[in-house]
Amino acid sequence: MTFSSVVGRFRILALAEAISWAGLLLGMFFKYVVVQNEIGVKIFGPIHGFVFVAFILVTLMTKEPLKWDARTLVLGLLSSIPPFGTVLFERWASKTGRLTEPAAEQL
Repeated sequence: MTFSSVVGRFRILALAEAISWAGLLLGMFFKYVVVQNEIGVKIFGPIHGFVFVAFILVTLMTKEPLKWDARTLVLGLLSSIPPFGTVLFERWASKTGRLTEPAAEQL
């Protein structure tokens, strides 16, 4: 997995978005249940916000190179809303061949 390819960027940000969700959920658990201290939310809130926006942008930029149809694009964008949805979408897209880079054109 490398950040230099379209698929690599998508996979890295899908995983990062899920991890940032986990951090934010953990921060919220500590804020509201355990210690009533919002430091976890203050740390993971902005991180998750940044990664969320980056995931949306990379998903939009992935449509053309991988020749996604509108349905796949919408599912990819919607996967960012529920916790860990990006990982589920990434696995589904991999299994169905939607995360396969097209072969380079022969000259």
